[in-house]
Amino acid sequence: MPSRKPTPAGPPPSALIDERIATLGDWRGAMLAELRALILGAQAGIEEDWKWSGPCWTHAGLLCTGETYQRHVKLTFPHGASLPDPAGLFNSSLEGRVRRAIDFPEGATIDGPALQALIRAAAAHNADKGRAKA
Repeated sequence: MPSRKPTPAGPPPSALIDERIATLGDWRGAMLAELRALILGAQAGIEEDWKWSGPCWTHAGLLCTGETYQRHVKLTFPHGASLPDPAGLFNSSLEGRVRRAIDFPEGATIDGPALQALIRAAAAHNADKGRAKA
């Protein structure tokens, strides 16, 4: 269920994400909407937020951000280098020591089960980090 908490300056993050999808008005909006649905369906308790002028999803910490560019939609995982990726979804920011990203160009096929497994791995990583701090 998307978070309905209001942002400090206005509408809830889910409304801002709805607006971003609608204003894109092309394949990027449809791609972002499909990615959003897969992320929210990956595990109970995932919340939407709006940071850095774009959508992001959290569960015990930041899971990923969603960015739109002219030629692709990007999901960036701040701790992606620590996540198992047996399906090889990460195809961007591979040189980074901590983060990894997935670029989805126009016409890309989304491997929904693999993406949802990656989201669950990110949530487990965040939960493990939280337990280590306690």
